[in-house]
Amino acid sequence: MARLLVALAIVAVAVAVAMVVRRRGPDAPTQRRGSVPAQLDRNDFPRPESAWLVAVFTSATCDTCADVAAKVAVLASDDVAVTEVEYGASRSVHDRYRIDAVPLTVIADAAGVVRRHFLGPVTATDLWAAVAAAREG
Repeated sequence: MARLLVALAIVAVAVAVAMVVRRRGPDAPTQRRGSVPAQLDRNDFPRPESAWLVAVFTSATCDTCADVAAKVAVLASDDVAVTEVEYGASRSVHDRYRIDAVPLTVIADAAGVVRRHFLGPVTATDLWAAVAAAREG
């Protein structure tokens, strides 16, 4: 009987401690990751006068980024400015647009409005189709 009372007392103390710890404060809210900018300042990127910009935000430590950057590079033309924004070389641009996940590919018009984006790996077919659709629309 004494052991049962001791066990109940230990359980009661544990429950009381848990309630006190829980009341100390709310859990931190979760933060959205991988946000995509809706607008770019075209003067932050090469050839701001071109009709379209395809920018791929990358990191030297990202294995997938090199593949995406290679797919983006072939889109360069008179109407389409293409640039790779590598984190180590252009940290201020990543910070300005709050880029926290790479690779991020954005397709922006002459005013800098992001018309399409891809977060993560993208096939060449999907990328080229998105640029073509943006240019037509």
